[in-house]
Amino acid sequence: MSDTSQQPNVGRLYLVPNTLDHGLPAETSQALDVQQVLPLGALQVAASLTHWVVENARSARALLKRVHAVVPLAQPLQSLQMTELPRPPKGGARAPEPDWKALLAPALAGHDIGLLSEAGLPAVADPGAQMVREAHARGVPVLPLSGPSSLILAVAASGLNGQSFAFVGYLPVDKAERAARLRELETHSRRWQQTQLMIETPYRNAALLEALCATLSPDTRLNIACGLTLPGGYSLTRKVADWRRSPPDLPADLPAVFSFLAS
Repeated sequence: MSDTSQQPNVGRLYLVPNTLDHGLPAETSQALDVQQVLPLGALQVAASLTHWVVENARSARALLKRVHAVVPLAQPLQSLQMTELPRPPKGGARAPEPDWKALLAPALAGHDIGLLSEAGLPAVADPGAQMVREAHARGVPVLPLSGPSSLILAVAASGLNGQSFAFVGYLPVDKAERAARLRELETHSRRWQQTQLMIETPYRNAALLEALCATLSPDTRLNIACGLTLPGGYSLTRKVADWRRSPPDLPADLPAVFSFLAS
């Protein structure tokens, strides 16, 4: 049974934001000034941490090199303790339960831990929620740091309902199943006046837009938020009928968030 009371001398779990340019061409990433995206306070905390649990070690090191250029790291990058979050097995196989106590051992021994995903905020449309839950269960304080979340930025810039919205993740790849899911979401959006948000792997952005335009009602307002916080990023809201007449040429290497609100 887990001890849910806060332990004395226990470390903290910091949810450290990342930039939104992971996996993009080098020239795009190099044009992004980390200080324009991440607050100084977040950079200072990241620089002070010596223990990390990350989605991907390579992208974590890339961020910490950027941090070091602004705020020197407390220890050399190669001496930081960095553990990758367990990845779910492919093919639908059941994953063994991760050893959360081992992952949280530094915090239980009094060290602060940084939790980092490849882009944006960990545990929001990214891995990390289960580790956060286990931290709560073991009395480890959880402290989120300010930074970009593509979902929140997309909602704010869309002009759609920011008082009620839902992130539905990835839609089915099968065309019939995807269309059925979109009709279901549109009905829910119309009834409850709730904005629906979704994402897709960048190379499938155009396919998702095609499905949205083919399935949703002409008067439904659809927003495309592409490459937010990146050079050339944009947010555009049009009625589906307008998108059908003039569909955009979406890049296959930039992340995008699609959101709609049915009238």
